[in-house]
Amino acid sequence: MAVYQVLKLPNETLRTRSAAVAKINDGILRVLDNMRDTLYAEEGLGLAAPQIGVLKRLIVIDTGEQFIELINPEIIEREGEKTGTEGCLSVPGIIGRVSRSLYVKVRGLNRQGEEVEIEGSDLLAKALQHEIDHLDGILFIDKAIETRRER
Repeated sequence: MAVYQVLKLPNETLRTRSAAVAKINDGILRVLDNMRDTLYAEEGLGLAAPQIGVLKRLIVIDTGEQFIELINPEIIEREGEKTGTEGCLSVPGIIGRVSRSLYVKVRGLNRQGEEVEIEGSDLLAKALQHEIDHLDGILFIDKAIETRRER
């Protein structure tokens, strides 16, 4: 597979809303595979397609306990709130404190086109919200209570 270059701010693609995937074909599956390879090469937790210049609603996440890939994900339920530290491959060197839902339920499609629901709390909930925000052109710094340079 291939490893993509991750787009960095101020690239305007990161601020653009992604289009829904109308049909899962070999091209979409190849992008998902390459997103996985890019995620691991960058040693990230999650990656959204706009971060590699593909304006489609695709995300991949690996929490260390499970690997998730979703097509057209949407948050259908959320509970609680927690403020925590976040960073982003597209905003290197900056971390921020962001309030996110403590629990989310997300609906999307798997690579076979089957509807799936993923429930997550804590780290997984944060990652799902962070990556889905990317699909709407929203970065964590837009929601951050405060930001600072990483040491």
